Parts: sequence; structure tokens; C-alpha cells
Amino acid sequence: MYDFLLKDVKKAHEYEELVKAFLRPDEFRLYSDDLENVRIPEGERPTDDEFDHIFSANEDKNALKREIYGELSRLTGKTLPWGIITGIRPVKLTGEIVRSFDGETDRAREVLINDYYVEKERADKALEIYGYQQKTAGSPEEGAAGVYIGIPFCPTRCLYCSFTSNQKDMDEIDRYLECLYREIDWTADRMEKAGMWAESIYIGGGTPTTLDEERLGTLLDLVNSRIRSGRTREITLEAGRADTITADKLAIAKTAGVDRISINPQTMKASTLELIGRETSIDQIEKAFGLATESGIPTVNADLIAGLPEETADDFRRTMQIITGYRPENITVHNLAIKRSSRLAGIDRDYHYKAAETVAEMLDAAEESMKENGYRAYYLYRQKQMAGAGENTGYCLPGHEGIYNIRIMEEAQSIIAMGAGGISKAYFPSENRHERIANVSNYEVYIEKIDEMLRRKEEGLFEPLMRYQEGRDAY
Repeated sequence: MYDFLLKDVKKAHEYEELVKAFLRPDEFRLYSDDLENVRIPEGERPTDDEFDHIFSANEDKNALKREIYGELSRLTGKTLPWGIITGIRPVKLTGEIVRSFDGETDRAREVLINDYYVEKERADKALEIYGYQQKTAGSPEEGAAGVYIGIPFCPTRCLYCSFTSNQKDMDEIDRYLECLYREIDWTADRMEKAGMWAESIYIGGGTPTTLDEERLGTLLDLVNSRIRSGRTREITLEAGRADTITADKLAIAKTAGVDRISINPQTMKASTLELIGRETSIDQIEKAFGLATESGIPTVNADLIAGLPEETADDFRRTMQIITGYRPENITVHNLAIKRSSRLAGIDRDYHYKAAETVAEMLDAAEESMKENGYRAYYLYRQKQMAGAGENTGYCLPGHEGIYNIRIMEEAQSIIAMGAGGISKAYFPSENRHERIANVSNYEVYIEKIDEMLRRKEEGLFEPLMRYQEGRDAY
């Protein structure tokens, strides 16, 4: 057991995340002026001379992170692929560094490696993705926003899932849709008044294709009539569960102008699908990709997860081989993250530590497979408690970049989110600042408090953005 003290440190949780990347929670105790560690009974705090290491506050938080990283690397013999970066958006940080050097990527690379302790391969990857995003997506136009619409229902809940997903009948889903449609109508009016328009629209969940054909068609018709404009660049529909996909649903989506769908097998190993509670067969997955090709929808994404329970690196390579054979335009490789609210966390909270080496091998295999098959990495993000402290990477065939995915990670525009669990973000460009406005995640509470959800958007999103724009116009 290691005892550490963060002396005179405020906002200590960011540093705690760095410690957790090296050590299991039961291997250390951390004290600071800002962090109350409930694992330690009152009266058992060590004296200063009993701590294994005391880290003192530094005006440069990265200097303190480097000190923590160096000490923990010495104690454990470990290094981390992303060094001292604990945030979820390393490509955004990379872009900020590149711009600070007027576009000199070589100097930015030196900073990532020498100041942030990022592995050379990861630094090169972040720089490559940032450059590719600038080339393909560019910068958002004034008034452009990303729009998210949440359908928080799935046929079953997977073992690793921490998203807002519920298993309900259509009568209950109708109660939810009635409120969602109201929010969509209201939001469309407010967007028009604020001079905002949807650059991209993402219908996610849950699994939106849990809806039957009639309800899916009604939703898409409303989105087209109220949210979509002639300037909208893409509409994405999550069709993640193959057991919810039908030819009729895909035809409805294609007719409605859906540009992207996501079919998420996660793995092509039947025993793993059963273990994680996916309740989807390999035959259903194969059929879903066939239907997607026949539908004519321009871009199909496949989500895969590296690090699923009882899978080996060879299992993952086989999954990659099968999926690349379907030739989806996008493949997103997720590094399994163990969220506290998932069933897997309840079974084995230390799973992500145990799977670290296997996951690292899987991610390397994914990178190699993507390059061999002509895919480019186009966006990347990280999450807490990832096995091996790696990253999630979205790959695409050229010309099939997902605009919403790029924008949500670069944080350079406002996001307007509707439905249970939706988190809107008001973006103020001159301050490079975001304000989060969250809808409640429980769909029943969402229904009960729909009026409050609209007030939150009015007071936290639209009114501040309109005042901001009026202030800019005054000059």
C-alpha cells in the first residue's frame, strides 16, 4: 500500500486519475486539501514523514503531473502510452499546441513527447489525425451546431454498458417519444431565432432502431422537417444492434436522407456475444451488413471493442479480418473502459488492469489491419478506466469522415442535445469556453420534467448564446 500526499493542491481529482493509471485503487491512498478519500478511516492519516511521497503544488499543473508520473513510473516500472494526458481529447490538445507554434508540427511533436511524456507513436498518431481533420472537415461555419437526439432504449443491456439504455415495451416508448417530439419542435424554433443551423445530426442511444418501422419513420420525418436544413452535411443513425435491423428500416432511413448508420457487432466471437449479453448471433450480424450494403446508405460504421472478457489477441485479429471483409466505410475500435455503473465493474472492478497487455496487443493489431486495408484514423478520444490506458480510434475510407464525431471531440461549436441523457454545450468562440447543459438521464424523470428540460436549454444555452452574439454584433 502506497500513501501519497498532494500538498496544497486544489482540484486533485485530475491527479488522482493519473495515479489510477498506474495503481489499482486498493494499492494506494491519496490525501490532499481537496480530496477526501473515504477508503481511509478517520484518524488513520499518516504523518508527513510516513508518506511514501509528498507532491507539492506547482503553478504549472503539468510540472506536478510530470513529478507524479516520474515517481509512479519508478515505483511500478510502467509507462503510459499517453503520458501525463488524463483528458479525453488528446487531438484537441495537439491542435492547440500546433497552433501555438504557428503550425510547426515538428515542434508540437517535441512538446508532446518531452513535456507530456506521450509515446512517439501516439504523438505521431495525434498529429496525423489533427492534420487529416483540418484537411477534410475544416472549421465550423458561424451558426453551425451539432445536434444529438437520444433514444434511450435497447433490446437488452450489455455487460460493459454504462449508457442510458432501457428495455421497455412500445407503449412506454411512445410516452417518451411524445416528449422528445415536443423538445425537437421547441428546439427547432429556438435554433431559428438564434440563427443556428444543424451542420450534423446524430441519432443515438441506446439503439434507435429499437423503434419499429412506423415510429422510426415518424422520428426521421420530424427531424427532416424541423431540424435538417440545406446546409446539413450528414445525418447519422445508430443501428448498433444487428437484431434490430430490417430491410424496411434501412429503406426508411435511406429515403429520409440518412448518410451514416452504425452497426456495432463489438466482436465476431459467438461465445463472447453470449457472455456480454448482446443476444445477437453471428448470422444476424452478417445479414445486417448485407442489408446495409443493399440499402445504398453511403457510409456504414462498425464498432468493435478491444478487451472483452475471455478474448485473446487472436480472437480480436479474427474479428478484424471478418469485419474488414465486409468493407464498411468506417470502423471504430474501442478500448474497453470499465464504467462504475456497468455490470462488469460489479463483477471485477480491476478488470481493466488485468487486461492491459492483451488490449495493447489488440490495438496494435487494429492499427496494422486498418493501414493494410486502406483506412485512415480520423478521430480519437480517451475514457477513464481504459484497459491499458489506450484510446478509442475511428477509422475511415477516404471521403467517409464522420463530421459529428470530429466536431464533438474538437469542441469548436455548440452541441444541442435532445432526449434523456443528452448533454448540450454552449460554445463561446472568443473565450474558447463551453457551458454544459444536461438533460436528466432517467427517461421517466425526463418525461415528468420535460418543461424543466426546455427551461434549462433556454436559460443555459439559447439565451447566453444570443446575448453573446448580440455583444459581438455591437462591435
